[in-house]
Amino acid sequence: MIKKLIVFILVISTVMLSCSCDTKVEDRYETSFLDLFDTVTTIAGYSKDNDEFTKYSQIIYDELNEYNKLFDIYNDYDGINNIKTINDNAGIKAVKVDQKIIDLLEFSKTMYEKTDGKVNVAYGDVLSLWHDYREAGIADPDHAELPDMADLKQRAEHTDISKMIIDETASTVYLEDSEMSLDVGAVAKGYATELVAKDAQAAGFVNGMLSVGGNVRTIGGKFNDKGEVIPWSVGIQNPDLTSSDTTLHVLNITDGSLVTSGIYERYYTVDGKQYHHIIDPETLMPATYYVSVSIVCPDSGIADALSTSVFNMPYSEASTLIENTDDVEAMWVFADGTMKYSTGFEAMIER
Repeated sequence: MIKKLIVFILVISTVMLSCSCDTKVEDRYETSFLDLFDTVTTIAGYSKDNDEFTKYSQIIYDELNEYNKLFDIYNDYDGINNIKTINDNAGIKAVKVDQKIIDLLEFSKTMYEKTDGKVNVAYGDVLSLWHDYREAGIADPDHAELPDMADLKQRAEHTDISKMIIDETASTVYLEDSEMSLDVGAVAKGYATELVAKDAQAAGFVNGMLSVGGNVRTIGGKFNDKGEVIPWSVGIQNPDLTSSDTTLHVLNITDGSLVTSGIYERYYTVDGKQYHHIIDPETLMPATYYVSVSIVCPDSGIADALSTSVFNMPYSEASTLIENTDDVEAMWVFADGTMKYSTGFEAMIER
């Protein structure tokens, strides 16, 4: 049960919302849990009491738990056909899946086309090789190695997303290439975050903020000490983990998402050099254009996909994509510490 996983903490102070007829009291609550999407999920928001906040948190937890199982590429679950099930049956048979998987994969195809292939859920075979070397390198740093380029190139021959056959009528997915596999890591977390935020909002969660491993989605705003609704303050992680400044900027965000991709998230070291987990589909190596990219837009799924794809593009190409996409802003951080912003980004900076 969620109550065994979550500790509720009353944070900050009671907010008094006044009107001509009466005074309504709302408190700010916050909770975290650790067991979904291999990351920490934090929920903050305002409710009339703990029971109401627990209701919203339960909705978010239960739905994230369902998406976590459906989108998993590593584990099997009784009675569930998930992404792993699809991969296990590559070249063998079509797999009947939940509509939620169909919707995710259709969304992924759309983002593949929009980003000219810079985010590709069919890249699982390449990413799994990097994953294995990274895990081995973390476990035994003295013997950390890079994948062989010949092996990477061979696997890259099995990443054609057109061979992911989706039958909407039958609700099935079939991978025509027996050596192909799906990895939805670049889109799944943000996509799930967006859906659960909308469902919590539909259930009555008016002012809240959800962070799933740093994929931040705000609902409404927060209250100041006068009871006025103002934007949420959301920080951007400084990719230089040795700096005393842990955030680069704090942004004002209302009903929107912030997703940052960076070299500091998952990496290992080979011969004194760090290799992170965001793999450029053209070089088959970790992308080297930036140390972090932050995307702000209304939809967390789009923000997640764009943060990965933009990380894999040179600045001129990335900037053109962002400037030509409605309601999306971006910030790029380069290896020398310089930063560049899309046209409307700086207007959101609180500090």
